Amino acid sequence: LDRLAAMAETELPALQPYRPRQLVRELARSLQREMDLAAECHNAERIAGNLAVFPHVRIPRVHWAHTHERVNVQEFVEGIPGSDLERVSAEGLDRPLLARRGAQAVLKMIVEDGFFHADPHPGNVFYLPGNGLAFIDFGMVGRLTARRREELLSLLLGLVEREPQAVADVLLDWAGDEHGANLTMLEMEIEAFVDQYHGTPLAELHLGQMLADVTTILREHRLALPSDLALLIKAFISLEGMGRGLDPGFHMAGEALPMLRQVLRARYKPRALGNRAWQTLRGALAMAERLPQDVARAMRKLRRGRMQLHIDLAHLKRVGDQLDRAANRLSLALVIAALIIGSSIVMTVQAGPTLFGLPAFGFLGFSGAVLGGVWLIRSIWRSTHQRDDED
Repeated sequence: LDRLAAMAETELPALQPYRPRQLVRELARSLQREMDLAAECHNAERIAGNLAVFPHVRIPRVHWAHTHERVNVQEFVEGIPGSDLERVSAEGLDRPLLARRGAQAVLKMIVEDGFFHADPHPGNVFYLPGNGLAFIDFGMVGRLTARRREELLSLLLGLVEREPQAVADVLLDWAGDEHGANLTMLEMEIEAFVDQYHGTPLAELHLGQMLADVTTILREHRLALPSDLALLIKAFISLEGMGRGLDPGFHMAGEALPMLRQVLRARYKPRALGNRAWQTLRGALAMAERLPQDVARAMRKLRRGRMQLHIDLAHLKRVGDQLDRAANRLSLALVIAALIIGSSIVMTVQAGPTLFGLPAFGFLGFSGAVLGGVWLIRSIWRSTHQRDDED
């Protein structure tokens, strides 16, 4: 897959914005993590610690004495499978409350902790007596850095509060390399997309679908989000679907908004501002300390003639191939012209063998010229139609 992805990036420019090799590497890492059952148990314990503030949320305890990379032994959870909604109603559980509690738990994992269950579908959830719930299967988890969480906060607030400029700013930062995209048109489309929800009640906002839609807008402009955000969008869509299955009146945006505002207020507390300022200052000081060494290293490379310049030759290779084909056709055309001229001269000579009453060598020369001409015309015709099909 990695070799195919590398070929796709080199030979298919239309796929380059989607970073095929990065997607393949992310898939490989995800499969390796899911096959390591001990790592899955570590994920479970970490999430259990983060969700300890919710007494109604339960994570099965790990029995480490019997657990290793190939065996996962956890506490047995007796509850109602998340897909058995009829039994949930039959046992008198509060379905709207379960939907809200599940959403609050996953939102905390994403927005506050930056370490979340990436596959919260009904098969990975059990409902417990007393309107509690348990999460299982932590093989697929997502990770968000502090900076990514701040960007996500701005994006979600922009979607919920219908602020198109905030949404566009975050998405363009995430997309990174713009690959010649029309940014003005992109910003206009994002603004039109967000504006269509103006005045829409929170209950009618499908946050997961909105995230998927803005991703589609980016894809239409040959831009792609970083691969680590695919799990985030997947988690939002799964969570919203599960919530609406429990309660048709459930709205993720309504559950997310109070938490988003709370986290936003916490960001601007004096202590939080001081911590960010100190981190920024440390980074600037570290950069200033490295700068003389980096400059000296670059100068040494220049003096030794070892400064390297990396150039992507993929497009040049295609141009070279086209020039080779053109040169071959030109050479063939010259040979055909020479055959015609030579055969015409031979035709005037009456001596020697004949075919059909004509000088044999002249006849054969003309025949070769005709065959070569037919092949040349056919090659040019096929090449022209292939370009039309690609356009």
